[in-house]
Amino acid sequence: MRERLKVDLSEEVIKYLLLPALKAEQKRSFTNIMDINKGHLVMLISKGIVTREDGQKIMDALEEIIQKGASNLELDPKLEELYFNIEAALINIVGVEVGGQLHTGRSRNDLYATLARLNSRDSLLTICEQIIRLRDELIKIAENSFYTVMSGYTHMQPAEPVTLAHYLSAILSALERDYQRFIQTFNQINISPLGSGAMASTSFEIDREETSQLLGFNGPMNNSIDGVASRDYVLEALSAMNILMNNLSRFSHDLYIWSTDEFGTVEVDDSVAACSSIMPQKKNPITLEHIKAKSGHVMGALVSATSCLKNTSYGHSRDATESFKYLWDAFSEVDASLHLMTVTVKTLKFNEEKMFLRTLENFSTVTELANTIVREANLSFREAHQIVGYLVSEIMDKKISVSKINSEIVKDISKVVIGREVSLTKEGIQKALDPIQSVELKNTSGGPAPEEVKRQVMKLNESLKRDREWLNEQQDSIHHKKQQLSKVQA
Repeated sequence: MRERLKVDLSEEVIKYLLLPALKAEQKRSFTNIMDINKGHLVMLISKGIVTREDGQKIMDALEEIIQKGASNLELDPKLEELYFNIEAALINIVGVEVGGQLHTGRSRNDLYATLARLNSRDSLLTICEQIIRLRDELIKIAENSFYTVMSGYTHMQPAEPVTLAHYLSAILSALERDYQRFIQTFNQINISPLGSGAMASTSFEIDREETSQLLGFNGPMNNSIDGVASRDYVLEALSAMNILMNNLSRFSHDLYIWSTDEFGTVEVDDSVAACSSIMPQKKNPITLEHIKAKSGHVMGALVSATSCLKNTSYGHSRDATESFKYLWDAFSEVDASLHLMTVTVKTLKFNEEKMFLRTLENFSTVTELANTIVREANLSFREAHQIVGYLVSEIMDKKISVSKINSEIVKDISKVVIGREVSLTKEGIQKALDPIQSVELKNTSGGPAPEEVKRQVMKLNESLKRDREWLNEQQDSIHHKKQQLSKVQA
């Protein structure tokens, strides 16, 4: 393997580069690299490049290595990588004349490009599975909170009454888009570079369609240079994860704020909280804190991977390969975050009474009062806005409750603001300032009215069902291919 080089690897190269990577690959990649070996071997035999007799010996040896398992594979860092350690184990069983034929028509470059896509594909589907579970839990809460009235916020200030289901419908819509990005990324990843060779393919008459099919890919890549050089799918996967984590972080931040004593509208379960070492009253929502922090890690991974890849030649290089470190780290962080988010969501307790009472007193209903002025007094909305804005300022200064707003106050304020009195009915004012009725009135598509949110959630449920079916199809297809490879005979 090092015939071109006359000096052995330095201890520093082994310690800081090869051994850490080798141990990580042994754990992460053993099954997939053995699948690649078997798929490539089956193709070599079917094309007559390796005789069936030698092919059977190689296949039997590969099975022997698989049966012993990754943990029992002896690793020699001087062999540099997992593949060469597996090849050494193979040759130790059947000899170099037979075992050495397995590498015919391929290179480390296309082998590892294929391995990286298989590993990425597995991790991506795991993330998809976790998103499905989180969406399922959120829909369960939404379906029980169509009539749970709460304040919606803009600029972190009370805005207008909505419902908890309406808020969760928004979060679910974001997660639905996240899932679609992962589907698109999966389709970019699930194409086979095997057969690209070092970068110029091979003169052996291999069948790339066959190996692609055996490994569960959608097809082979179109260009051999692109096969070993392309890493844009790494950035695409990281970008999709970064957006997902950004959405999770924003959701976590809302729950985090609402769980404060000052808000007191949501409580995380004891099982996902921690206490202070000195302050016995503390109940800290630590899962939400970690999710927000992990979002930063994934953002950093995207930037770091991009930095590794920029200004590299469009071919194989080790600095381009370094980008995978950040991909694997990000997959791990996202998987952890989704598990933490799901277990937190499953046990959330919402203080529905407090949420409702707050909408009665925090002026979130006065936008509808402005709408009522437009309808009943035939004023422009800008005039109505000016009247209500002045009214809010006045009653806050005088410490008058929102519930005390009446037609006389509206008359007095309107005379000051626009120079004439505006008369509203008692019923019109009460209806406008009632959070429940305010929500019911907003039945426009996308709005918070319960019947409208039921439509939204039904649509989200249908989308969830389609996404679950897509995931099951991909998992079943890949599992079927792996089963076929596990039973294949030379």
